[in-house]
Formats: sequence, C-alpha cells, structure tokens
Amino acid sequence: MSDEAVDLLCITAHPDDAEISCAGTVLHHVALGRRVGLVELTAGELGTRGSAEERIREAEAARQVLGASFRYQLGLPDGFFRADRGSLVEVVRSIRRHRPRVLLTNAVRDRHPDHGRAATLVAEAAFLSGLRKVPTEHAGAAQETWRPVHVLHAVQDRWIDPDIVVDITSHWERKLEALRCFGSQFFDPKSREPVSPISRADFLPFLEGRAREMGRLIGTTFGEGFTTARPPAVDDLTQLG
Repeated sequence: MSDEAVDLLCITAHPDDAEISCAGTVLHHVALGRRVGLVELTAGELGTRGSAEERIREAEAARQVLGASFRYQLGLPDGFFRADRGSLVEVVRSIRRHRPRVLLTNAVRDRHPDHGRAATLVAEAAFLSGLRKVPTEHAGAAQETWRPVHVLHAVQDRWIDPDIVVDITSHWERKLEALRCFGSQFFDPKSREPVSPISRADFLPFLEGRAREMGRLIGTTFGEGFTTARPPAVDDLTQLG
C-alpha cells in the first residue's frame, strides 16, 4: 500500500457530514488497524453558522480525534456543485490517488439537497475511476485506474432502511468528542448566530436516538446504517452477525 492509499475513503459534501453520519464507523475501522481518509467536496461556505475557514479548522481537529490519516477539501462550490465533467474528474482523481477498497459517502436522499447530489457525484465518479479512457493526473503523473469494491451511503438526517449496520457501541463517546470539535455548528447557548437544524438543542439527542435505533436493528446499543447498490458477498452464512 502506498503512503496515500487507504482501506476506506469517506467523501462527503461538507465538513461535519462524516462526523454526523459515520464517525463511529471510521473510529471502528481505525481501531481495527485500517487506514481511513476523509475528503469533503466543499468547505461548507454556505452554512448558516461559522465561516469556511472556521469549519476547516474544526474538521482538522475532528480528524485528529478520529485518527484518520488525512483530510482535505476539493473546493467545489457549496450548494452549486453538480455531477458535471469537472467535478467528476476531481473526485476520480481523489479515488485513484487513495485507492480505497470501500468508499463511504452521503445518503442517496436527505434533508439537505447537497447530500443527495454528493451521493450521485461520488457513485458516478467511483464507476468512471475504473475506466482507462478517463485520463487523470496527480502531481504531474498519469494515474492508474481504480474502482472501489463497495460504495456505501451513510444514513444521515432522513430515515432510510439500511442494508448494512455497523456496531459503533464502543466508539460512541469518541464520536461525540469528534462532533464537539465543530463548535460553530452545534448547540451553544451563548451563540448569537442564526439557529440551524443541527444547532438546535435537540439535535444531538436526535442523533443518539438514531444511533440507538440503528443499533437495535442488530442487537447492539449504537449503530450506523448504510445503503448500497451492490450486495456484499458472503462466504459463510453461519458467520453473519
């Protein structure tokens, strides 16, 4: 594995999307010894609270809590990116650079329209990344093709029946620690900024309820759910969790 290659790559629309939807899964795989990387399409510059610069600083602090190998933003326009040629090539470049077996991204549909668009963009880029007639370069060198085995969409705000649930019970408190790095985004009784759906006092309790609901599906306390267009292969049915 090269210095930039990872086992699991998470590409989401905004800083804090990974923490909200799949931080426990990131923590779990880091604990297993897997290399994990985080990439955001945008810096979240259109967010109701905080600045892009502030959110990037918060994202780096959260990365350190999660133990991810790297984190960076692609600089696509928040709220206005689409699955156009330029955006697709940017994501293809990241996929080929890091060569993940598993790619995590946003939910296929959600309260924030950027999440659904990110899901489409990343899934299409994962396919294009495997085509040799889609040339890309990184650091002045031509990149080799690479297609992740799985693209998983993390259930975030709106409920979607999951295809896969990861047990994050032993990582729940650490997930909360990562979330708290985003002080500009979540509830602060002293803040004078406008209220957003995730800055309300009831958001973190909602998030806990969602994680408990996912966990209950698999008989654990906390879980994170994902959907996938490609069913995972199973060798031994008696070893299913």
